[in-house]
Amino acid sequence: MNSVPVWPRWLGLAGLLPQLACVAILYLGPGEWRGAALGVAFAYAALILSFLGGMWWGIAPAAPAAERRRTLGWLWVAAVLPSLLALAAFLLWVFEWPWPEPSLAMLGGALLVSLGVDAKLGLLAPRWWMALRVPLSAGLGLATLAAALA
Repeated sequence: MNSVPVWPRWLGLAGLLPQLACVAILYLGPGEWRGAALGVAFAYAALILSFLGGMWWGIAPAAPAAERRRTLGWLWVAAVLPSLLALAAFLLWVFEWPWPEPSLAMLGGALLVSLGVDAKLGLLAPRWWMALRVPLSAGLGLATLAAALA
């Protein structure tokens, strides 16, 4: 992660703190905080997953025109899927189906899978992109799965 510029590195790592705090509360905190910690863990994972889609949406039109026309259809689709998945995870709660553990597991898995999209960006992303994305997506994905299993 030393190749990552200072601001993205530290702000990215700080972005793990809310989920890690929720996991700590779920495993070590008082029982009366459990519901709030699960809700915040879900909301934060859904928010960040949608944020990733927004980043990919921003990268797609910034690509060179020839590449946009030729090969980037997959990126436009990938950019929309995180928000749709976050909505689907939320609908479990709306329709009073089992929640939040299945939703947290779905979001945690999606955060881990998001690394595949990041890796496929290739030259569209900065050279240091994967050095930033791997610890952040893996960290948040695993923390979200830990919340699901708490």
